[in-house]
Amino acid sequence: MSVMSTAKKTLLPFEGPIAVADLDRLPPDGHRWELLDGVLVVSPRPANPHQVVATELLVLLHAHCPPELRVIPEPAVQLNDMTEFNPDVAVIRLDEAAEKRCTEPPPLVVEIRSPSTAIIDLNRKKAAYERFGTPSYWIVVPDREKPELIVFELAERGYAEAAHVTGDEAFTATRPFEVTVTPAQLVAGLPPPSGNG
Repeated sequence: MSVMSTAKKTLLPFEGPIAVADLDRLPPDGHRWELLDGVLVVSPRPANPHQVVATELLVLLHAHCPPELRVIPEPAVQLNDMTEFNPDVAVIRLDEAAEKRCTEPPPLVVEIRSPSTAIIDLNRKKAAYERFGTPSYWIVVPDREKPELIVFELAERGYAEAAHVTGDEAFTATRPFEVTVTPAQLVAGLPPPSGNG
């Protein structure tokens, strides 16, 4: 994931710090546009293996989700006027399901990690969601040989690591609802690498 610190006139319709309100003016160019403290964070759309893992998790969470919540892919989560993310999967409140953007902390945010997003997911995004008051933040590492799930839950002094499971180890969440997640099951639908690079 690359961070654009300056905006070129040839690429963007404005200059300088960018607000959430400006995001709707960005060209549809196949990239994922997120905003962190007024700076665009640009990444390519997720590849198929990433989406397979996200779908497996989405289906699992949906099967256990209570009626007052919804599980959705890539919602717009506005943390403040200068920060908006599109997490891979999130659990949101029913009353926000009809809105353009979520403006309240989602009960659960999940990022499917890739090599290009690892640092920002574990540092800057995690810190931003912590300040926003998001109760649970999960990172899934979709490595076919050693899949992982890292769970952070909001405590009195910020996020604390509640679990770190790999392979066939299971994690049973109680927040925002009870569900058991096994990293190996999330990547079970991935075919073996083709060897074509």
